[in-house]
Amino acid sequence: MAPLARSPRRRRQILRRRLAAVAALVLSAAAAAVLGAGVGSGSQTARGARNAGARSRQAARRSGSTRDASGRAASSRRVAARARAAPRTAPYPVGVITLHLVDRSRTIALPDGRRVPRPLETIVRYPLAGAAGAGAAGTSAAGRTAAQPSGARFPLIVFGHGFDVLPSLYARLLRYWASRGFVVAAPIFPLENPDAPGGPNESDLPNQPEDMRFVIGALLSLSARPGGPLSGLIDPHEIAVAGQSDGGDTALAVAYDPPYRDPRVRAAVILSGAEIPMLPAFTIAPGGPPLLATQGTDDTINPPSATDAFFDTAPAPKFLLELIGASHLPPYSTDTAQLSVVQRVTTAFLEGYLEHRPGALAAMRRAARAPVAQLLADP
Repeated sequence: MAPLARSPRRRRQILRRRLAAVAALVLSAAAAAVLGAGVGSGSQTARGARNAGARSRQAARRSGSTRDASGRAASSRRVAARARAAPRTAPYPVGVITLHLVDRSRTIALPDGRRVPRPLETIVRYPLAGAAGAGAAGTSAAGRTAAQPSGARFPLIVFGHGFDVLPSLYARLLRYWASRGFVVAAPIFPLENPDAPGGPNESDLPNQPEDMRFVIGALLSLSARPGGPLSGLIDPHEIAVAGQSDGGDTALAVAYDPPYRDPRVRAAVILSGAEIPMLPAFTIAPGGPPLLATQGTDDTINPPSATDAFFDTAPAPKFLLELIGASHLPPYSTDTAQLSVVQRVTTAFLEGYLEHRPGALAAMRRAARAPVAQLLADP
């Protein structure tokens, strides 16, 4: 008789039982990497699961002997670029600039029936030159930096906000990432934000993956442009997408779903997100990036089953941070204890897979402390 297929819930129970063993293996691998190589590695409505089962992942092999947090070979070109960059001295002071981007290849409809090019005002937080812990810069207009960037090149994170909120709701999390050595770009989606023409409209969600892809391209262009406000600041080979709620749905599609997937993305952080419900059945393309998903156990807007649906089909390496007793928005905005865990676990994940630091996965486990959270890992 053929063995019975395991349900997503059963697979997660098995994953929990393997947690202790996996932790020991990861710690051993991290120690071996240090000794041997010496190189570091919201939608506001509940969504149902639609996935049809696990899909295989094709291993992405790169040249060179340096390895990232998952043990895979890192690109020798990216290793050389990191070697040329200024040394990391996090925490950095943080600068902020507002870019008034416009995607003229697409339009939005205004309440009066007119169509205009798609506006994507984007708030960028970035590491500054100067002593660690110095004060932050103020927001500037496009084309005028509020303070001098650090002179180093840093990984890029593009972050998507949830429905009927602005990126400012997540300011503490986004600032934390920037202070740890990441350029963090947070676009305001033109029709899902609270100030959208005619009011926020969630039916525009399927258009947001292309918004995120556009912002990635725009930021890389600004970094490559001599004399610009962000000139030379971004490492074009180390890019992550992240988002919460509907913004998490957006980032998930950009990282994995073939019609929207951006091959420039090297890591994905999905905060209480799910598959975009208006689209055809979600699929995960082989060779997708490492995944960190977070989920509140008491979230009734994006219930745990919505995260289970994509997490169970995602290839390794993948991690699920369960926030015990957490609801939908507070872990990423106002709940200090939960936010502190989210800040440290997500940063360790990004350091591991974008900066290839040794010990990053062990740091994730230390940060996911009981009784606030637990981390399920399939590295």
